Amino acid sequence: MQFIQFLLGFVILIKGADFLVLGSTSLGKRFGLSDLVIGLTVVSFGTSTPELLVNLVSSVNGSAEIAIGNVMGSNIANILLILGVSAAIYPLPITRNTYFIEIPFSLTATLLVGFLANATISSATGPLIIGRIDGLILLFFFLLFLGYVYISTKEKKEKRFEKEYKTIAISMSVGYVILGILGLYFGGNWVVNGAVHYAQFFNVSESLVGLTIISVGTSLPELVTSALASFKKNTDIAVGNVVGSNIFNMLWILGLSAIVKPLPFNTISNIDIMMIVAASTMLLVAVVIGKTPRISKWEGYVFIIIYIIYIYYLIQRG
Repeated sequence: MQFIQFLLGFVILIKGADFLVLGSTSLGKRFGLSDLVIGLTVVSFGTSTPELLVNLVSSVNGSAEIAIGNVMGSNIANILLILGVSAAIYPLPITRNTYFIEIPFSLTATLLVGFLANATISSATGPLIIGRIDGLILLFFFLLFLGYVYISTKEKKEKRFEKEYKTIAISMSVGYVILGILGLYFGGNWVVNGAVHYAQFFNVSESLVGLTIISVGTSLPELVTSALASFKKNTDIAVGNVVGSNIFNMLWILGLSAIVKPLPFNTISNIDIMMIVAASTMLLVAVVIGKTPRISKWEGYVFIIIYIIYIYYLIQRG
């Protein structure tokens, strides 16, 4: 029964995010928001709610290892698994803005988290934590990123926010929002409770569960969407979207989670931080060594192999 509830939690969590986005975008249109603003705010925040809810529930329940592991694992899976699988199907172009600004910003965000977690800003004595001051610093940099995205999309009309969003009846919109919130709440609780249960049952660390099962589970919709887009050769902004998602995870989700409740930080997680740095650097290397800025098929296979090796390492570590 616990296993069924755990799997069902993932489905409800992801579907809840879909309902929340559907209802919220419709309400945004009715209140006169432009498609650009809706895409930048409602959709971007809405699609990150599964990871956010898992982190908030984990943080409140005292399972900080799951919260930190989920963010680290999601970012590693985004690059090595999602982009790896997508590139193995069809090469992924990397836009100029992505490799000049967004990937370096993502690297900076990752190193910032590593610095704040290991510094003594929030814990002059005692164990390391990502505290409330650290969370505020992360959110400040997140606001800077939102400002950059807004300016760049408004000036250059990037494709990622060109979609036109549907308008449905207000009663249905509100209903979808309520269903979405309920789905996120119950789904998040079931996933976290299931993760804690299995960590105890199999005598492994909660960090391992967060880095593997939960991070991959919450990334499955993006994996399916990206793989299908590659199959249809619609890959123009795939890398940019993944890098943007990683920045959201590091600055918004981890920052807000730390403000709600400080997160104890285990020094072994520094290895996961360095893995994210290495994966992001591989994206920049792909730009340098190729004739055109893209992730080629053979590089996609390399990403997948490295991810499998990393998962094997995690299992040995956990």
